[in-house]
Parts: sequence; structure tokens; C-alpha cells
Amino acid sequence: MDRYTQMEFFALTADLGSLSRAAERLGISNAAASRMLNALEDRLGARLMERTTRRLWLTDAGREYQRRCASILADIADADTAVGDMTVQPRGVLRVTSSVSFAVAHISPWLPEFNERYPELCVQITAANRYPNFIEAGIDCAIRTREHEGDSGITVRRLADTGRVLAASPAYVARYGAPQTPEALADHKLLVYSYASSPYRLQLKRGRERRDIAISAVMESNEGQVICAAGRAGLGIVIQPLYIVHDDIVAGRLIPLLTDWELPPLTINLAYQSRRNLPAKIRVFADALSEHMRSLDREKRWSTTPKRELALPNGQAKDAS
Repeated sequence: MDRYTQMEFFALTADLGSLSRAAERLGISNAAASRMLNALEDRLGARLMERTTRRLWLTDAGREYQRRCASILADIADADTAVGDMTVQPRGVLRVTSSVSFAVAHISPWLPEFNERYPELCVQITAANRYPNFIEAGIDCAIRTREHEGDSGITVRRLADTGRVLAASPAYVARYGAPQTPEALADHKLLVYSYASSPYRLQLKRGRERRDIAISAVMESNEGQVICAAGRAGLGIVIQPLYIVHDDIVAGRLIPLLTDWELPPLTINLAYQSRRNLPAKIRVFADALSEHMRSLDREKRWSTTPKRELALPNGQAKDAS
């Protein structure tokens, strides 16, 4: 067994956190995978993984070996693609991670256009709202709503800015009314995104005025689509980015509230590992997605809250914004 095969096997096992899943991915038996790991540890003279019947975890030596294997395997992949990209169209598997909401609303509908241009690329989407170490997880690029990566070896490419809004269904507003001040939110039902940086505090501004409001939730979820569905059903007030709720507001399913106050905006970025020879599959995806976002003028749509009218009890109408 050559060292490259052992490194590749170990890196896959560490990424998946499971010897049996690695064996399944490689098309070998669990017994063969166990022998392969034992042979690697015997050659190195170190225990790399502790394992029980239920779980597997890396030792300190295993974490160091994983880090070095990831770097070596990436360099080998770079060497292969640097030559191949000169003569062939991008091909193979492109692994992308994104929030569930962004993947459903903005990546999947665009993929037919991308596939038409690059038919030999298979896009594998991992929809997740947590931000794992996507390089170690074998991900090529990640779409994220934050400015910087902790790793200096990560390139961050800005795609768009998006505002965040408070909004509720017409049924909710008819039953509970619309809050007229930030402080009035204490008397309302809030639907909270649990992965927000400060899920139970809202920082709002209006000109030079600032408000830091503590809130409580009638429901919380780690998925924006779940929150929006509950909001459309009248459960409470959503606090979501415009890239998720823009169409609901335009269609009248949600009504923006407190629109003279602003929540801190978010930046939507595309992140990928910085490499001297960036694989063509990542380069063409980054360029095509950036071009797509510009062509649809997404940033303009997501930076200003659409105007809707609130129906008042006396039959008059009031501009919600």
C-alpha cells in the first residue's frame, strides 16, 4: 500500500468521522478499512484515532497528521488541475456549501444555466446553516453571510449586500397590530433565527438614534425557511434577510414593520481556499455566480425594503414603509 493511498484513506475517514462510511465511499469492507488504518498506525508508530463501536475521534497525533495530509493532498490536486485546466473544460465534482435558504432560492434555480455552460461539472451541494471548516470537510467553496474567514488561507469574494427586516403576515397584523416603536416589540410574538450572532438582541438605528432591544421568542429555528413559513401562517414577526423574504413582501404574504428603523445588514460572500493554481472548476463557478448576481441586480433588490400597504380597521390604508 503506497503512502498516498494511506493519506487519502485517513483524510476521508477523518472528514467523515466514521470508518464504516469511509469504507462504503471507497467500496471496501469494514474489515479492510480497519486493516488499512492499523497498517498506517503501525507504519507511523502512533495512534491516530480512538474508536469504539459507537464513535471515532482523532488523537492529538491524528489531528496533526490530518492537517498535514490535507495540505499535501491539496498540493497534489493543484498539480493535476494546473496541467489539466490548460487543455480541458472544467470537469469532475464541485462541492459547494450554502445555507438551506440560499441554496433553495438562489443556487438550485440557476444551476441549469450553469450546467449548460459547463456540462462536465457535477455540482454537489451541502446545505447547512452552520459554518464548518469546509476545507477539511472536502468542500471547494462556501456561500456565507459574514465578512471574514478565521483562516488567512481563505479567499473571500463579495457577492452582494442584503438588508434585514422585521415582517409579519397580514393576519398577524390584523390580530395583534403593528409595533410603532422598537420597544413595542416586547409585546409581540417574535420568530427567532437561533444561529444569528446575537439571536435575542436587536440593534436598530434611525439616523443618529440607536436602540438595543432584548427580545424573547414564541418560536426559534436554525432554518430561515421554517421561520418564514411560520411567519406567513401568522405565528409571529420574522427577523430575516431580504434575500429570503423579498418575494414574500412583494407578493403581500409578509408586511415589513418598523421600516424607518434599520437592522445591521449582511454581506453575502463566496469563500474558497487560496491557492496558487486555483482549480478551474472553482474559478468558473465563482465567476459565473458573480455574473449571475450582477445580471439580476440582486444587491439592489436586497438593499431596499419593498413598499407595502397596511390595511387599517377603518378601511383606510397606511404605507408600511
